[in-house]
Amino acid sequence: MRFLAPALLLAFAAAPSFAKDKKESAEYVHYLSDAQIAAAVELLPPPTTMGSAEDIADREVTERTYVARNAADAALAAKEESFDAFDFATVLGSGFDKAKLPRTAALFGDAKKILALAKNAGKDKWKRERPCPVNSCQWDPEKDAADWKNRDYGYPSGHSTRATAFALLLDAIFPARKPQLDAFGQQAGWRRVIRGVHTPQDIYAGRVLGQAIARDLLANPDFRKQLAEAANELRAAGFKDATTP
Repeated sequence: MRFLAPALLLAFAAAPSFAKDKKESAEYVHYLSDAQIAAAVELLPPPTTMGSAEDIADREVTERTYVARNAADAALAAKEESFDAFDFATVLGSGFDKAKLPRTAALFGDAKKILALAKNAGKDKWKRERPCPVNSCQWDPEKDAADWKNRDYGYPSGHSTRATAFALLLDAIFPARKPQLDAFGQQAGWRRVIRGVHTPQDIYAGRVLGQAIARDLLANPDFRKQLAEAANELRAAGFKDATTP
């Protein structure tokens, strides 16, 4: 019989209730338990202490990246402010459209809400302040100062969490396109640094969390059944390289 590590047992015992978040969200399938979500969040190490040498260096990367960005990168980062799985149409083609793929849209909609529970738990746990590059915190040409005050914490990045998980879930359907899907997921996360709203540390934490949630979703029989139905829908829509996971 396998025994859980003490830290994992503590994570399960102290698993927070996500009932409020679930209630506030539209109905969706809860493929993962609160304990599974809490265990995924526990995989993240605490972020660096605010004002430490490592923390300052991390934020300086965002500062330099934000200042050096070109107009095209800035526009793409802004366009991805509301990021979902169908942004991967950049890799899969314009036919990857939520309006034409209801089963696929429903599946990734459920996954998105689960990922939101996980990243919100991480943000609430560590409350790490976002970076503040020039023209982003004091005033932002793309977002006004009032909007900045309404932004949440930085660690982990929700975009990076979603982009990583979505790439891995799509890998299961399109294994031949894995390199391109994974690369796009990483780039989407990095564009949050270009946007000036996250540091590399936030992005890497999102990747770890996204991997953990995707792994647990792919291990869930009910989720895999729905994933297979999405793959069938995609083949019927003309994606001949879609495979049944």
